Amino acid sequence: MRRPLDDLDHARDLRKAIDRTGYYPEVVGDAVDGAVAGEAVRAFFVHHEPTFERDEVRRHLSVIVLTPSRLILAHTDEHAGDDLLPEPYTSTSTEAVSLTAVKSVVVTRMTANPTAGPQPPAEAVMTIGWGGVSRLDLEPAGCSDPQCDADHGYAGVLASDDFSLRVSAAADGRDAVGGLLGFAAALSASTQH
Repeated sequence: MRRPLDDLDHARDLRKAIDRTGYYPEVVGDAVDGAVAGEAVRAFFVHHEPTFERDEVRRHLSVIVLTPSRLILAHTDEHAGDDLLPEPYTSTSTEAVSLTAVKSVVVTRMTANPTAGPQPPAEAVMTIGWGGVSRLDLEPAGCSDPQCDADHGYAGVLASDDFSLRVSAAADGRDAVGGLLGFAAALSASTQH
């Protein structure tokens, strides 16, 4: 029987997960440690996502950490040298969001061949909203009269879409899907005000 993880175990496991990616672990670990600022680590998820652009491979790493009071998001990207910094470099951004500010945790699970009986989801998407970023989708408004040519203005939807992460068993492995769902469950439980 595996003993329950304590906060120190979570912090060690977070560092091991960052190291396993092999993606500038010292740079990423330093940024995450700074953002966590000594708080206990309750849950985390690390997602390494390479993207292909023409003849280049660019990598992106997202680290999300749940502490007793905050949600920490860290994103690291690599860049080719440019006019400002001629050497290749990384940029790491961290954001700390109070758990009391988190308004929604949306989890979407995609399960292949659901009629075949119980099976783990093949993909999962977690979207977290806290009001930092909103998306406005507008379209011309109309009425039910097909002959009407009046200007009815616009209708739209304002959606909070601060952070979204998608993982799939095919690209990231079954453990990644389960890990994201586990993190989403921990975050949901922590945001019950």
